[in-house]
Amino acid sequence: MKPQLLKVSTGPAHSFSVRRDTVPYANNRWHYHREIELIHFEKGRGTQFIGDSIRNFSSGDVVLIGSNLPHYWSFDHSYLDPANQEAADVRVAHFNEDFWGLDFLNLPENTHIKLLVQQAKQGISVQGIARMRVSKLLEELITTEGTKRIVLLIEALTAIAQAKPTQLLSSVGFNPHFQHGEKDRINNIYDFALQHFKQRIALDEVAEVAGMSSNAFCRYFKSRTGKTFSQFLIEIRVGHACKLLIENNLNVKQICYESGFHNFAGFHKYFKQITGKSPLNYQRAYLK
Repeated sequence: MKPQLLKVSTGPAHSFSVRRDTVPYANNRWHYHREIELIHFEKGRGTQFIGDSIRNFSSGDVVLIGSNLPHYWSFDHSYLDPANQEAADVRVAHFNEDFWGLDFLNLPENTHIKLLVQQAKQGISVQGIARMRVSKLLEELITTEGTKRIVLLIEALTAIAQAKPTQLLSSVGFNPHFQHGEKDRINNIYDFALQHFKQRIALDEVAEVAGMSSNAFCRYFKSRTGKTFSQFLIEIRVGHACKLLIENNLNVKQICYESGFHNFAGFHKYFKQITGKSPLNYQRAYLK
């Protein structure tokens, strides 16, 4: 699986990068970079891929992504439709873990930040009060200059480090393979799955998208992601069902078929396997 290596520009006046994106396609490539990334979605929703984790993202979410961890945000189609009025609004900071000096993280006062940097190699979903705090600090960072930029970033990382519990995203065993000549293949597979997950997808169809035979594709996908394409597809479908349950506009049976499942018993089984709850209990917990 070959994510695209991106270069993050800081500029001569800054030691790390902070920016605001108002277009939904700024982060919609399977990519990685040396810099740690802290991102807040002020407005936006869709599907996020971080390492081997697949889940929905929505307005308000804050995520910390470690160095060289592949990731990808696919905004819902409503954000990509020129006729639609929905607009994205994302704030994102990129920084090298040694930009403040080689010995900074080894100071005893910074043990919590050093541990956080290690945990971020799996990706961290920031929750609760810390999420609100970090979103405000990122907003302030956008317009701040001088030493205070570094202070604000340290405050944001401290807020995440002190938050309990920590929600890690990618599995410990995830090991990305960076091979030459494959940088577009995983994008093609992801895009195809996101466009067609509501339909029955034959193995030879997705294998053709990847430019491989069916048997070669199965071996390739499993060796690179640690899961079969069927498992990957089920996770996308369950994630879509979660979003529809939260929106609360359809009944559970309608949501089953709208999410690409063709059997209600199978939908219930896989939903509970992945979320730990039945569809109705998931909806009730969210609404509560």
